[in-house]
Amino acid sequence: MTSTLDNLKEAFAGESQANQKYRAFAKKAEQDGFANIARLFRTTAEAERIHAEGHLKSLEGIGSTAENLQAAIAGETHETENMYPPMFAQAEAEGHKAKRMFGYALEAEAVHAKLYQLALDAVQQGKDLTEVDFYLCPVCGYVEFGKPTDNCPVCGTKAGKFTQV
Repeated sequence: MTSTLDNLKEAFAGESQANQKYRAFAKKAEQDGFANIARLFRTTAEAERIHAEGHLKSLEGIGSTAENLQAAIAGETHETENMYPPMFAQAEAEGHKAKRMFGYALEAEAVHAKLYQLALDAVQQGKDLTEVDFYLCPVCGYVEFGKPTDNCPVCGTKAGKFTQV
């Protein structure tokens, strides 16, 4: 028999996936020239995010900033050490196109963990990060503090294509 805790975990995962899926659907609708359908997908994606956040709160999954950073470091480290290596190896062995994004994620997630560690170090000293400019590679998800001057070290995307967050 499932518990409410099990149900919350399943609901959080489902709503989180729906949010991401609808955001991707919105991009496609916009590319296809359907601006209002894209807007519908984005609006519904935000509704799904609201649901997911409510479930995460009920799971008591949001702590102090330091606790949240520790959880983020643990998650990113798990992805780089345990989750993505076998996924990448299997996709590579099968010649599956997923190996590209698995490989990108494997490298980018390691960088995310390092950046979160810098943030945790600052919080533990009672400080915020001093860097105010964050840039995102739109291809692989690599994150850089300060304006990138070189191509992405993970996927080679030109620095000019990075988006400031």
